Amino acid sequence: MMQRQFPSWAGLQLTNVTMAILLAILCIIPLPVNTAPLYAQPSENRHPYEHAHHGASSSGWEGSAQGMAYSEFNHHLTGMLVLIIGLSELRQALAIPFWAWTRFLLPGALLTAGFYLFVWSDHEAWPIGSLGFVQTFFGSDLEIFQHKSCALLSLTVGTVELLRRLGWIGHAVWVAPLPSFAIIGGLMLFGHSHGLHPSADKIALDHMIMGSMSVTAGSCKLLSDWFRSPWLGRSSRWESLWAGLILLIGIQLLIYSE
Repeated sequence: MMQRQFPSWAGLQLTNVTMAILLAILCIIPLPVNTAPLYAQPSENRHPYEHAHHGASSSGWEGSAQGMAYSEFNHHLTGMLVLIIGLSELRQALAIPFWAWTRFLLPGALLTAGFYLFVWSDHEAWPIGSLGFVQTFFGSDLEIFQHKSCALLSLTVGTVELLRRLGWIGHAVWVAPLPSFAIIGGLMLFGHSHGLHPSADKIALDHMIMGSMSVTAGSCKLLSDWFRSPWLGRSSRWESLWAGLILLIGIQLLIYSE
């Protein structure tokens, strides 16, 4: 009778160290703060809960030096975490012998990215901005809603992947959330707009490229998990393509600029 294999004590200790390093990123890198200038206050004719992305002319945030620095920081930090995910998946795709604890890099990066975006994705949104919870999650601003939705999905999928890699859930259905997240997130990028931004066309093109790669990557992951050819073994070409595309997305996020 086979015994269930649990991570060794040393492996769990290394995992804890890795998770601590990922979370420490949020502490050692200066976090963006709400540095909107005084002229960014709502005008008399503007609804107090209107997001600056749809009123750039009156808020001055979207396209300002502070706004662009805030957005670029978020993209670069996310890119670093996506690179960690891509490297972890590439190691698995190529069946490279490595420390067993590295399988926890993916859920660790997803949970870190989800937590960061949930709190700091938008300088005006709850919980750090002037918008309340209801205005943030049920208001009319699509960009804020997409950011917070992506954060919640990242937290959910990160939790699922952590439980899978701990061996606590093992049904085949639980392999679907990760590639589904990549596909859904990619599709969201096609409709993701920064409003009245001086570099709106360039940003839209960047989002379309990342969206296309994300949808393709998620589809490859589904093919790898569900329709893996027996002669290719675990290190299938679909899984390698998935990992490669995730790495490319991470690189594009790291060099993202407005």
